[in-house]
Amino acid sequence: MALESVHEIVRAAEDNYLQGNTKLGKYVDWSMHDTIERIDAYLNSKHISGAEDSLGRPKPFFNITTAAVNVWYRATDIDRKDIRFVPTKSSSVVLAFVANVLLQNWMNKNRFGQFLNQWGRALARYGSAVVKFVEQDGELIPSVIPWNRYIADPVQFDAVPRIEKFYLTPAQLRKNPLYDQEAVDALIQAKIARTTLDKQQKDTLNDFVELYEVHGELDERLLDKDPDQSIEDKDIKYRQQMHVISFIAGEKKDKYEDFCLYKGKEKKDPYMITHLIEEDGRTLSIGAVEYLFDAQWMQNHTAKNMKDTLDIASKLIFQTADPRYVGRNVLSAIETGDIFIHDDNRPLTRVANDKPDISALQNFGTMWQALGRELTSTPEATRGATPPSGIALGTVQIVTSQGLSLFEIMTENKGLSIEDMVRLFIVPNMKKKLKHKDQIAAILDDAGITEIDSIYVPVEAIRRYNARTTEQILNGDPNVQQFNPAIEQQALKQEVGSQGNKRFFTPDEIGEKEWDEVFNDFEWDSINVEVTNEQTDKQAVLTTLNSAFQTIASLAGRPMTPDERLIFGKIMEQTGVISTLQLSQTGAQPAPMQGPPAPTATPTSVGGGVLPA
Repeated sequence: MALESVHEIVRAAEDNYLQGNTKLGKYVDWSMHDTIERIDAYLNSKHISGAEDSLGRPKPFFNITTAAVNVWYRATDIDRKDIRFVPTKSSSVVLAFVANVLLQNWMNKNRFGQFLNQWGRALARYGSAVVKFVEQDGELIPSVIPWNRYIADPVQFDAVPRIEKFYLTPAQLRKNPLYDQEAVDALIQAKIARTTLDKQQKDTLNDFVELYEVHGELDERLLDKDPDQSIEDKDIKYRQQMHVISFIAGEKKDKYEDFCLYKGKEKKDPYMITHLIEEDGRTLSIGAVEYLFDAQWMQNHTAKNMKDTLDIASKLIFQTADPRYVGRNVLSAIETGDIFIHDDNRPLTRVANDKPDISALQNFGTMWQALGRELTSTPEATRGATPPSGIALGTVQIVTSQGLSLFEIMTENKGLSIEDMVRLFIVPNMKKKLKHKDQIAAILDDAGITEIDSIYVPVEAIRRYNARTTEQILNGDPNVQQFNPAIEQQALKQEVGSQGNKRFFTPDEIGEKEWDEVFNDFEWDSINVEVTNEQTDKQAVLTTLNSAFQTIASLAGRPMTPDERLIFGKIMEQTGVISTLQLSQTGAQPAPMQGPPAPTATPTSVGGGVLPA
């Protein structure tokens, strides 16, 4: 079988993406490239039919897409603090907590919060976003790939290799030691200007080289310098690989000069596609802008009609019976500033243009604006607009709640995508970097401090008592005191409390273990990645917490009955800010112990002390 080169694969995929239409149904023809270009035009308040009409008059752009995008962006926002590991069994509680510390440290170091913002912005605009995770010097770098630089199959994301188009300067090319420098020199001589995917020049700079980065499960022969062309189809082997290529069109049709700067194997595909709501038969989902295509067009049409009507109404127009004006275009004459000249005694009367029906045009535009808000689930309340006088507050809250219900589904889908990112890219990278025994510091909130201290303090109090008692016995000291958990734990709490909201974690000092040994028996697949939805009504939460606080105060120290505690816990769970676990931890009291406890088992050092293994 003849081997198709990577260059031919890229050219075929690019031609299909730019020129091909997808048949989504009997009556639906769709072009992914045209859709993205139209989205970009509307986001920048540009008409796809030109900035002027046939008479050279400027066309206004009444942008209604940006407000909808901003609402989607805010309503589906996820922060770093909303991402955490949740253990699924009791033996994983401590290690899951430390894994959370490692995760937060990685996100802080690699600006994952900025990535989340860029990712959320792209999802709100296009409905889908392509993300990429690349390791550089051991660090995992996340990024969002702009759609105007990515070549995709319109129907299925996995149908063609991942193809990303980008530009580098000669200095950047020569600085990369992995690139074939002979190919680099040849490309630099070409002086290719930066262009869009459909070959329109981006700017006046021409000191750039056009490159394609290709990833995918490709024929293994593509990695050979002299590939065997006689292999049959059944004997072809595929493996994940990466190529960086470029090509220059020749003078003859379908003739190209091909260049390969790099090719090699790779362990996994660095790209991943994410959706707010996935659409069947389309690689690109429907974002806020695409939902408003027709509404935006009709809104611009209405604004243009109103502008033209008001422009004409602001002029004094006369008409005459002079035969020399037969066939003349009055409107054209008005716009071009022609002067009317007529014979004496010829009648000259004014045209009645001072009563245009502006109200009808305004009502027409309002109708399309209302349709756009319904399509994007962005009523006035979600946009921050003050409701009209006379509308009940309960009605506004119901409308807002219904509008946000769709965004809860979108946020859930974003959470599932983040879970895939963590499992496919972030966790494997974290495991690679655990081969050390350095101290890990974490800044925790009150809940995190309560959680780790409730685990650490009781066990560390026992360990310190055992060490002190053993030393007294070996020294022959007869004044061995009985173990008092309240006294021992109180002294330890004061010591730990001096650290504020910081806690420090080290691997086991006794066994000289490193972090990878501590996590050796820890099954990463046994924990869940939980992404919380922060779209809550803070006023309602504060009202609930205030009522709960008043209820507790009314008890005057009386403990709750089991039924009261059950109902109270359910109410707190519904607020989403306090869990029953946190309530049990804050209310837990150390149980009295009789006599000195037995020495603990082999310990694991966490938080500066030891915990049972």
